[in-house]
Amino acid sequence: MLSLKFGILWLADPVVHKKESLGEVLSGDRLTSALYKLNFRENRIAETLCHKKLEGDDVATFRDAVINDFYFQMYYDDLPFWGFVGKIEEDSWTLEENTPKYFLFKHVQFDVLYNGNQVIEIRAFSDPDQVVDITEDVGIDVKFTYSVTWNATSAAFETRMDRYSRASSLPILQQIHWFSFINSIVIIMLLMGLLTLLFMRRLKNDLRKCSTGDEEEEDKEVGWKYIHGDVFRCPQNLSLFCAVLGTGTQLLTLVCCLFVLVCFGVLYPYNRGTLGTALVTLYSVTSVVAGYTAASFHCQFAETGWERSVLLAGILYAGPFFVIVSILNVVAVSYGVTAALPSGTIMAIILIYAFLTIPLLALGGVLGYLFRSEFYAPCATKRYPREIPPLEWYRKTPFQMFLGGFLSFSAIVLELQHLYASLWGYKICTLPSILFLTFIILILLTTMLSVGLTYIQLSVEDHEWWWRSVLCGGSTAMFMLAYSIYFYLRSSMSGLLQLSFVIGYNGCMCYAFFLMLGTIGFCASLMFVRYIYRAVKSE
Repeated sequence: MLSLKFGILWLADPVVHKKESLGEVLSGDRLTSALYKLNFRENRIAETLCHKKLEGDDVATFRDAVINDFYFQMYYDDLPFWGFVGKIEEDSWTLEENTPKYFLFKHVQFDVLYNGNQVIEIRAFSDPDQVVDITEDVGIDVKFTYSVTWNATSAAFETRMDRYSRASSLPILQQIHWFSFINSIVIIMLLMGLLTLLFMRRLKNDLRKCSTGDEEEEDKEVGWKYIHGDVFRCPQNLSLFCAVLGTGTQLLTLVCCLFVLVCFGVLYPYNRGTLGTALVTLYSVTSVVAGYTAASFHCQFAETGWERSVLLAGILYAGPFFVIVSILNVVAVSYGVTAALPSGTIMAIILIYAFLTIPLLALGGVLGYLFRSEFYAPCATKRYPREIPPLEWYRKTPFQMFLGGFLSFSAIVLELQHLYASLWGYKICTLPSILFLTFIILILLTTMLSVGLTYIQLSVEDHEWWWRSVLCGGSTAMFMLAYSIYFYLRSSMSGLLQLSFVIGYNGCMCYAFFLMLGTIGFCASLMFVRYIYRAVKSE
């Protein structure tokens, strides 16, 4: 879309701004009415748009736009289309001037397809023969023109948005998607084989030794059995731990709701502002899930203090997110770009958070307290914790986080590349169905790795698995953040504005994944620990 800086040269005076929705403002969309007249089924040939006197500064501005491959984005009947501002002719070098020539397009051709009384498709083409030389910073008079051609088509109105996702269906991209999918399946199969060996042989062996009563053999082989009195001990920083689980469950619910909206066709490519509006609405509504989860889990260990867990759940993600967005907004304002949020939008978000998110969060906390239950532990907890023996470096938390995060990350890295290209590019190149499968694969890998790493930890009589399962489960997000930096360095983006936006918003997204995957890792580990110690008790 033309930014305001370039848009003024093309638009009427005064500029008529379209009233944006909340999601459009959050996305940085600032739409204005153009002078082009595209009346339904009315062809136009070489229609004059306007005459414009471009001063030297205007020419330099347009030349800079051409050098940086700037393009305009317009909408007609809610259909987006694009076109470049100008072109560079490298072949125009001469012996006298060893520099390329820069040209500004002054004619646009609109081709529109219709079916009945409905618009199906629209494209914009710039005529490469109708240009004006903007190589030198000299004032020029430009006559901008356009043509409109209407043609009938048999395509159905319901399928008119399909072409915007067609880039993901190209053969080369399909091969990449399939390679990524097969790579993920191979990793899952290997991990399933490892865990099968773990369960069917090692764990079964351990349970058999426990049941035989051979104390000498038990002391030699079965380490996790002797920490049964500590393994269900309440974790340190209980309120923070409950807040992590509450926020992680909320964000996981939010992502699932987004996929449901995609499935029902509410969210689709280039649906202006819908994703931003959905994120704000779903985050506010799902805050009741965060409050309920945090309070109910806290009350399983203590009937008092659950209010602090609920309060932390309300600010654990929203707090850092608001701080980062505020910093990015200051940067955007200093650069004068449309990504800067107006004061009215900021006030609207604050009011939504104050009068919708917080009350629902409190409601969820009250419900969690009222419907609390006792924590189920197959084994009684001893009064004093057992001393943890010294651990080798490869059994400590940092290495296990690296191992768990790297294996999960290696299975999704190709799709992550497409996701980042969609977020920071101008084309949708990731199909929602592929994205959903990748998310399911990530959940499966996190579950299996968390169970395996927890068993390894318990085998060396380390009973502090609660926080470690969260850290190991969420460690994939750290690799995702590192890859976003690598993606930025490989791209053509530059400058403080783009660097801060890429790091800031990717950091918020990766932090959300850390909380979600950490919650999944803990829940999987908790079910596993309950299973093995319940089996020991039954023996």
